[in-house]
Amino acid sequence: MDLYSLAFNNIRRRKLRSILTTLGIIIGVATIVVLLGVTTGVTSAIKDETNKYMYDVVVTPASSTGSYLMDSQTTSDIRKRSELFDFREVTVFSEDIKGDRLFFEGTNNWKDVKLKTGTYGVVIYQSVADKYGYSIGSKIKVKNRELTVTGISKDTQSFYVFIDQAYAKQLAGNKVSAIYASTDGDPKTVSEEIERQINGISVETKSEKVNEVQEMTGQALLFTAIIASVALLVGIISVINTMLISVMERTKELGVLKAIGFTNWEIKGSILFESGLLGLSGGIVGVILGIIGIIGIANVLKLSEYMYGMMPLWLILGVILGSTLLSVLAGLYPAMRASKMNVVEALRNE
Repeated sequence: MDLYSLAFNNIRRRKLRSILTTLGIIIGVATIVVLLGVTTGVTSAIKDETNKYMYDVVVTPASSTGSYLMDSQTTSDIRKRSELFDFREVTVFSEDIKGDRLFFEGTNNWKDVKLKTGTYGVVIYQSVADKYGYSIGSKIKVKNRELTVTGISKDTQSFYVFIDQAYAKQLAGNKVSAIYASTDGDPKTVSEEIERQINGISVETKSEKVNEVQEMTGQALLFTAIIASVALLVGIISVINTMLISVMERTKELGVLKAIGFTNWEIKGSILFESGLLGLSGGIVGVILGIIGIIGIANVLKLSEYMYGMMPLWLILGVILGSTLLSVLAGLYPAMRASKMNVVEALRNE
């Protein structure tokens, strides 16, 4: 009988215990795949949202002004800056609709709006349609004007209505919420100079925005990795427990094996192979369940386009290899204990 047959036979003889041990690994691996996968997908979505604005600086009203809109004079002063070019304005304002606050945002590029049904023009979030009972053709009264809904967006998280930027600016009294612009100079230097020379505004560079996003997403990944690692650690501890009990129950059997010629290394190899096999099988099943979980969560969060990014090859192979190696390490102590058994004492064990 070779080492592989010995390990397989021992797992088959103790099916329930092996299944329960593997279950702990499965739960840990599935948790890692789901948490890290979903966090990676959300991170990609946030970065795409940040990077879709091709700008060097963004100008917004200073928080001290208490306003979320810049008037036409401030806008004109910003546009006159010689170091700025390729301007892009965005106007966001809110209106009280049926006792709730509904936000209207002007868009310069309708490709940024994920349309579910209908056409571009006046596009509402699905959450708005659900809450107010709106559908294509419904009328929304805002600023003494009537808007006719032309489309419904896939997004469901917020209460937003998208309209053309030019019309949004007109409805807001020729005011804008933010101005995005490119610059030939150093964005940091330019932003500081503009803030000094124009009152009531705040200027941020794209790099600052990206760094903020990267810092937040990095912290989120670290936090989820710690939680997932704890879950896997519980499964690895169960492997140590299982292999120790297995060695204790098989004391006489191991003594016989040593008596008929099995070396210490062969005994040790059998235990390590058995624990590694538990880790490998648990890792594979855990990854499969994790992928199923990711698909379900991605559909619920409307992140289907990021689904493949949630299942990177490094994550799948990493957790399978990691669970296998950790299980082998978990079986190291039981294996060393088994290999050091005294043959006579082992054979006398009842």
